[in-house]
Amino acid sequence: MSQVLVELVKKHFPEAVLETHAQHGDDTAVIEARAWKAVHRFLFEAPEARMNMLMDLTAVDFPDRDPRFEVVTHLVSLDKGHRLRLKARVGDPDGDDAEIETLTDIWASANWMERECWDMLGISFRGHPDLRRILMYPEFVGHPLRKDYPADKIQPLVAYREVDNIDKLPPFGVDEGMSFGRQTHAGVIDPDADEDAQVN
Repeated sequence: MSQVLVELVKKHFPEAVLETHAQHGDDTAVIEARAWKAVHRFLFEAPEARMNMLMDLTAVDFPDRDPRFEVVTHLVSLDKGHRLRLKARVGDPDGDDAEIETLTDIWASANWMERECWDMLGISFRGHPDLRRILMYPEFVGHPLRKDYPADKIQPLVAYREVDNIDKLPPFGVDEGMSFGRQTHAGVIDPDADEDAQVN
């Protein structure tokens, strides 16, 4: 069934499809980066496709290629039971100019996935509502999943941060999340309390 989706994309975006391939029943269409959002919106809205679930959005680094990165999505139709993988290539060999349109206004789940791609690989998503690091701390320099990122790179030290009355950004409320350190079911362990009396 996914081959039908490939043909559907080729029919509606004949100049945007660069290549297609299949392996073990999984079909992939590599598309022009400029058509990224249009193809995804079409697959989401078209009655014959109804790709209503974004299973994954990630990227792969090919440092010897130009464009260097492949941005990858895995789409699923919960109604029709078919799936499709889409890829687009962005970025020059130095990793600059790696940019593509956001899919957050089609699938809200793209929000954190795109943030992870930015954080780990430095791929920018135009129109993303809140493109900032999600795994690394804000002062982290570089993008650690790039294949030319030095494994022994020393990151800058950051000043100690107080955790009392920390302002958490949505979707977390002030009572959500967990502060660093050991916890008990009742709350934070008192470091001055008798060790035998503390709950692990």
